[in-house]
Amino acid sequence: MRHAPQEKEDGSVSEMAIVNTFAKLIFGDEVYTACELSIIEAFQVMDTTVSGDDRKELGEYLRNLGVREMIQLVFGLQQTLSDCANRLPRSNLRKAQHSTRLV
Repeated sequence: MRHAPQEKEDGSVSEMAIVNTFAKLIFGDEVYTACELSIIEAFQVMDTTVSGDDRKELGEYLRNLGVREMIQLVFGLQQTLSDCANRLPRSNLRKAQHSTRLV
């Protein structure tokens, strides 16, 4: 089975990476990649209503969202992650990209 790309060529996180991470949270997976953990952390920073939630609570929150809300959340999170990546100095960006690649 082929895995969806976790990040785009420019280093930004893809929509599919966010959706896959949310699916793992919803289904209660226990193992996350560095990229997925970064997505979860960014989600908690972006949405203060879930900032203190554990992964199980995040999954329950996501499970209760409507389709439109989920699409807006994915788009907003992708924008947030992209903005953060654009603010990093180039040397830090390369380090961050390297640390989020799947092995």
